[in-house]
Amino acid sequence: MPKPQNDTNITDIKICKDEHPRNPLVKRILALLVPRGDKKIFESVSDMLEELWGKPERISRFYPFVWTNYYEDISHELDRCFFSYPGLYPFSKLPDWKNATCALEKRTGESRKVNLDPGTIDGARLVLASTKGQAHRIYLHDGIFAEVTLCRRKGRWENFFYTFPDFKSGVYDVWLESVREDWKKLHNQLNITCHYVSEN
Repeated sequence: MPKPQNDTNITDIKICKDEHPRNPLVKRILALLVPRGDKKIFESVSDMLEELWGKPERISRFYPFVWTNYYEDISHELDRCFFSYPGLYPFSKLPDWKNATCALEKRTGESRKVNLDPGTIDGARLVLASTKGQAHRIYLHDGIFAEVTLCRRKGRWENFFYTFPDFKSGVYDVWLESVREDWKKLHNQLNITCHYVSEN
C-alpha cells in the first residue's frame, strides 16, 4: 500500500503559462472500488497508480460499498477508498486522467478487478469524470464528460437529485473536506495570480 505524502513541496509547483486564466486549479482525487479484503489487487493497482501519478498525498480509510449491485462484475463485496495527490492541476486535465484510469482498469485482467473514477476538488465543488453522457453531465473532450457531484454551500457539502447514493449519504464528507482544506492551503500559499501546476 502506498504511503501518503504529508506535505506539498512548493518547489514542485511550476507556472503553467500555456493554461487559460479561467481554467480552474484543482486537487486531483481518485475514487476506487476494490474487492473487499483483496489486499493483492489493491496493492497491485496502487503500484500502477504510483507509476502513473506518483505517491498520494492522502489515502482514505475503506468504506463498505453497499449502495448498488451495479459493480457486481468486479465483486459481490466492495470497498470504496480515495486517493488525493499533491499540488494543483488545471481542471482541463480531467479527461486525460479518466482515459488513463480506463486503460489501467483494463490492465487488471480480461474482466476488470477495480473501478477507478478520477475527479477534482476545489473550494466550491467535487467533480467526477465519466465516459457516459447524461442530461446532468457536460462533455469535455476525448469521450469524457464531467459531473458536479457535490457542491460546497453554507459550510457543508450538498448533493443534487442525480448524485450517487454513496456520495449523497455524507459518509465521505469528512475526507472530502480534508482535501478541500489542502486546496485552500495551497491556493492561499501561492497567492495565485496566474496558473500553477505540479509536475505529475
